[in-house]
Amino acid sequence: MRTSRLDPVVRGALVGAVGPSHVLDTDDLVAGYSVDWMGRFHGRARAVVRPASTAEVAAVVAICGRHGLALVPQGGNTGLVGGSVPLHGEIVLSLRRLDTLEPVDVRAAQLTAGAGATLEDVQHHAAAAGLQFAVDLAARSSATIGGMVATNAGGIHVVRYGPMRAQLLGVEAVLADGSIVSHLNGLMKDNTGYDLAGLICGSEGTLAVVTRARLRLVPRHAHRVTVALGCTSMTHAVDVVQRLRSSIEGLEAVEMMRADGVALVASHRGVPVPAVFRHAVSLLIDVAAHHDPTDDIAAAIGAVDPGLIADVAVAATAAQTRELWLFRESHTEAINLHGPPVKLDVTLPAGSLAVFCDDVENRIRRVMPGSRTVLFGHLGDGNVHVNVVGAAADPATAEAVEEAVLSLVAEHRGSISAEHGIGALKRAWLHLSRSESEIAAFRAIKRALDPGAILNPHVLLPEPGSP
Repeated sequence: MRTSRLDPVVRGALVGAVGPSHVLDTDDLVAGYSVDWMGRFHGRARAVVRPASTAEVAAVVAICGRHGLALVPQGGNTGLVGGSVPLHGEIVLSLRRLDTLEPVDVRAAQLTAGAGATLEDVQHHAAAAGLQFAVDLAARSSATIGGMVATNAGGIHVVRYGPMRAQLLGVEAVLADGSIVSHLNGLMKDNTGYDLAGLICGSEGTLAVVTRARLRLVPRHAHRVTVALGCTSMTHAVDVVQRLRSSIEGLEAVEMMRADGVALVASHRGVPVPAVFRHAVSLLIDVAAHHDPTDDIAAAIGAVDPGLIADVAVAATAAQTRELWLFRESHTEAINLHGPPVKLDVTLPAGSLAVFCDDVENRIRRVMPGSRTVLFGHLGDGNVHVNVVGAAADPATAEAVEEAVLSLVAEHRGSISAEHGIGALKRAWLHLSRSESEIAAFRAIKRALDPGAILNPHVLLPEPGSP
């Protein structure tokens, strides 16, 4: 513990805004907010402020603006690119207390959630009303709605429903001057000017601090079938996905794993590898419908060219479904046990997916001989997670690996960020996916909405003078 690093005047103003128990400014209290969950990004928060309402957020932002103090908004801190870590001594604006869930509007199939509500809480809240929130991801118990809006989160259901932006019907947010913008009526048609919700979604806390979100809900299907497929190559797996996407209407998730990743998970969990996952590439597929889709799935798989699918397994019980999905969702945990990895989520055009997956390991080995690369991801929407085991332990090696992977993505005209944002990690490579004119437009929008550059100023945009 040490004395506060806050100016007494600033501290007094913040205490007045949120109360003394919610201004944390000693080393022991801020430590947990100053590092990401992977242990790769370490910062040192000047303080942590924990407002409980939009009005309190506005007061805090206004105080920081008057004193020129930078803020890093933080929710569940489950990101992978350092976007919510105070790497430059910023004040952390923790939004976890903004966790309200308003009654579900069943007629409109919508709900309004506070920025600090977890994805899991939103899912349960929607389910209790007979509906479903479309976005799902492994960090559901800790990822918060505000962070998911800020990063335009994706997850496993993008292939059917789209990312977070597609679920967003309005936001309430605090701008850099402390003013509040609130547009939460949830109208499906509202052509009254700029789409501020769409602009703020994916801006990573650089334009405004999200405090509430109006969310679209979708029907809750009575029938869900999980199928695992084994393929002998990535090319075969990509071809299978293309055929199933065009023939199965209720396709909700299409996940890809490779044999090395499956083996890592099996070793970590102390369980044998299921027979269907013993092939070079495995696909895990969920189909949801109002009627039993089993016959439709069988017909679609039966119509796939012979030789593309080496094995098929259908989960007959809820327990079997959970077991199959545990192999996919345990990848990150199993990888992290072997030291901090370099984790890169990228998107490739469908025609480049197989070639990229075959080439990326060779590119990585050129800069990190003997490296171990684990690939998995959301093959239905072209999203591949590239994990280089233990590579983040040495900063120079990590940077070389990142350069190798992201440059290869650019060669294939893909995106250097599929669903986790740019954050601090990828800002130097933004030019690989965005043109000079686009980045200039980004900077102009940032200056217009945050002229004092107090809102998460060290993420997304490259440093001045950089591409």
